[in-house]
Amino acid sequence: MQTGQIIKALSGFYYVESNNEVYETRARGRFRKTAESPLVGDYVKFQIENIDEGYITEILPRRNSMIRPPVANIDQILLTASLKSPDFSFYLLDRFIAYSEANDIQPVIVVTKNDLNDDWDLIEKIKTVYSGIYDVYFTDKAHINEDLQDVFKDKLSVLAGQSGAGKSTLLNTLLPHLDLKTDEISNALNRGKHTTRHVELISIDGGFIADTPGFSTIEFLNIDKYNIKFCFTDFNQYQCKFRECLHINEPKCGVKAAVEAGELPQSRYDSYVKIYNEIDNRKERY
Repeated sequence: MQTGQIIKALSGFYYVESNNEVYETRARGRFRKTAESPLVGDYVKFQIENIDEGYITEILPRRNSMIRPPVANIDQILLTASLKSPDFSFYLLDRFIAYSEANDIQPVIVVTKNDLNDDWDLIEKIKTVYSGIYDVYFTDKAHINEDLQDVFKDKLSVLAGQSGAGKSTLLNTLLPHLDLKTDEISNALNRGKHTTRHVELISIDGGFIADTPGFSTIEFLNIDKYNIKFCFTDFNQYQCKFRECLHINEPKCGVKAAVEAGELPQSRYDSYVKIYNEIDNRKERY
């Protein structure tokens, strides 16, 4: 029995890397009888029965997993947000950050199209809001590789971000040998459908990145209004009178006081309230 990580899934085959070798395997039939199926990124136990065939016998515990892209054990999500075309949105970026936190995945902010920028105050504001919490990188197409060269080491990364922010361009620039068809991918994402391409982990600068632009829209289906506050990690340093404070209508709320004092950015709090209300209204509908 050997242990390895699935780096590609294609047509019912799972390609498992173990000790710098890649083995072609299938999942044992018992996986078809359960809700559990192997995902790219899974650490698994497998056995080789002959030179041509191997079988996955066990999926080891996951730290996290996503459906789109279908990847497990993700270390970080590179959240792309453009300065221009489309214009930068603090709210949309905060949605992706909260979604990443809710899935126990480290957000890394990649601000694209820096070459189109003519608003330096905006860049300073972005740095002020996020740099103390997350890693923030500013880049453009001509400098992606050098700007992000230290991001990937010892990490499994995926991409996400608003539509049009340059996810496909970023991936094509990082991995030009893949020759991804940017227009087809973008159109599929804009229709809200999955692409038909398989998912594969590609080695990059000492780590792995999934060869898919990921996703551009999200819904908060698996988190309730009582826990979304924990996805805004910069709120955690402030003390409220009530331990269960939701930072909405409660008296003596440390978070609201920090916003009023200018210690917390108004944009972060506004994003939180908007997401909180979205979740709260969803529960009421159902």
